[in-house]
This record gives sequence, structure tokens and C-alpha cells, in this order.
Amino acid sequence: MTGTNTVTSAVLPGHISEQIGRPSASITGIEGALTPVSNEGCGTEALGERLREAVGAGPAVLFVDLPGGSCFTSSARYAKQGGANIAVVTGVNLAMLLDFVFNRDIPPSEAARRAVDAGGKAIRLTRT
Repeated sequence: MTGTNTVTSAVLPGHISEQIGRPSASITGIEGALTPVSNEGCGTEALGERLREAVGAGPAVLFVDLPGGSCFTSSARYAKQGGANIAVVTGVNLAMLLDFVFNRDIPPSEAARRAVDAGGKAIRLTRT
């Protein structure tokens, strides 16, 4: 898998999916690393079709907002059909997307683990 860029999609409600990739492109200078997929105006079957159009059979990492939501459910179902080349990460944040953008040349499972670690480390409680 080394040398093959893993595709990613931010599968999120409405226009959020289109907005989330902009900061990572601005910070990294890498355009097109994230493919937005919105669930706006569609059911699970149509969202599955949007995923197929965006990532095909992979390799891919799908970033979603919440575990258990419609985006997660559709993404997990699609990943299961697609096999080991597709990973799903919940709780998307900018830190995990930045890590992913710089590590797209590793297998999806490894890229997903790295992204989860980076995203978790970025969450802090600051006392005022």
C-alpha cells in the first residue's frame, strides 16, 4: 500500500462536509486531499451511492461526526461492504484531518489510528 494515496471523505451533515476541508487545505497547502460527502437531502441508500462515487473501493478513510448517527451508520455499512481498504473514524476534528493529510501514503487502518491519536491529543480542558 505504500506509495498509494489513501482517499478520504468527510461524511457529515449538510454543508459542514464542504466546510471542514477548507482549513486543512489552507494550513497544509495541499488541495484536494479531502473529499466532502454530504448527507443533505438523502437517505442511507443515496448516501451509500455518494460514498461509492467519492471513494469507490478505497483505499479510504471516512471521517464522520458522531458514532451512531446516520453518517456513521451509512459509512460503516459501506466500509463493511468495501472490505479492509476502508476505515471509519468518528468525532472528526481539525487535528486528525491535518495528520491524515500528511500521512495518506500508509494503509487506511494505520492512517485512521494515527488520526484518532492526533485528534485525541488535541482535546484539552483549560482552566480559566
